[in-house]
Amino acid sequence: MGHFIYVGVRKDGQVVGLKDLDLTQLQVKDKIKNNIQPSTLGLFDVVVETIDNKEVIKVVISSGTEKPYYLRKKGRTPEGCYIRVGSSKERMTERMIDDMYSKRIKNTLKEIDSPRQELTFNQLKIYYEEHGLKLNDNFLQNLDLLTSEGKYNYNAFLLADENNVSIKLVKYLGTNKMDLVENQEYGYRCIITATQRILDRLDAENTVYAKIEYKGRKEVEMIDKAALKEAVINAVVHNDYYYGNSPIIELYSDRIEITSAGGLPQELSQEEFLEGVTAPRNKELIRVFKDVDLIENIGSGVLRILDAYDKSCFKFMDHFLRVSFKYRANPFKYDTEQVKPNKKNRTRKKIKLI
Repeated sequence: MGHFIYVGVRKDGQVVGLKDLDLTQLQVKDKIKNNIQPSTLGLFDVVVETIDNKEVIKVVISSGTEKPYYLRKKGRTPEGCYIRVGSSKERMTERMIDDMYSKRIKNTLKEIDSPRQELTFNQLKIYYEEHGLKLNDNFLQNLDLLTSEGKYNYNAFLLADENNVSIKLVKYLGTNKMDLVENQEYGYRCIITATQRILDRLDAENTVYAKIEYKGRKEVEMIDKAALKEAVINAVVHNDYYYGNSPIIELYSDRIEITSAGGLPQELSQEEFLEGVTAPRNKELIRVFKDVDLIENIGSGVLRILDAYDKSCFKFMDHFLRVSFKYRANPFKYDTEQVKPNKKNRTRKKIKLI
């Protein structure tokens, strides 16, 4: 979720639908990619939605960190920069453009040189091929894996076959950090592979309570699987890698905590975050994760988490963001207590649900 535009809905709200969805989707994507600067890859999503039994296109737009964005032909000028005012748009003044540009985050991963310049991307190519996509000879430019000077950037470093970045998983015996029982590093390879291995490990840790009933098997997970996956992926793609921090996952006896560095992205309030509004910190990573189906729709992760848990699972700090999931108790566990027989009923038992 984010801010969005509907194609196939008139200004008065009447749904008219579209005749050629595939062609219109392609045209919308091409116009956004080819007519707006800086690059908007990873900042928008184009999906089909049905309203009043008619198919329309929904363009989901996330807030970027390289504002102001402008029309390529007009440049960063009042003729090329616009701001939304209600249901209309207005040209930005030069003062507004300068103020917004001065607040732009300068240290994006795209412009940070990779610590190594001899990189290979065999794992990345395999992931793309598994999803019916083929990386051509220009994939480094297409995926924004090069700096403006043509060197491998930090995005390339994260996606390379080998790097020195890892996701840490720590397990404790109790509810605090006193008794450490496991300290594992998942990484030093393509960040997609590291994420997949973390998800596999957490899937093994996630106990599934089950009960056979007359209508079939009923299952309840100790941790909601969909929410857990979204929390891990959000931590990976939104983490601030600039200062060398990586996500950390901590398993306690009563909960799991997933912590990412960087806090909330620039200009995003807690209320906006909890409403699903996004301001991607690493839009190039998000684009790649979406290509390989680790992310479905931009901005949907927080809302998926809130489908299973309330807002208190998020803890906002100045430089970190933490998600904490309490383990669910086994709903099928019963404690049977024998009651002393009385004169009226010597066989009565008291069944107590835990």
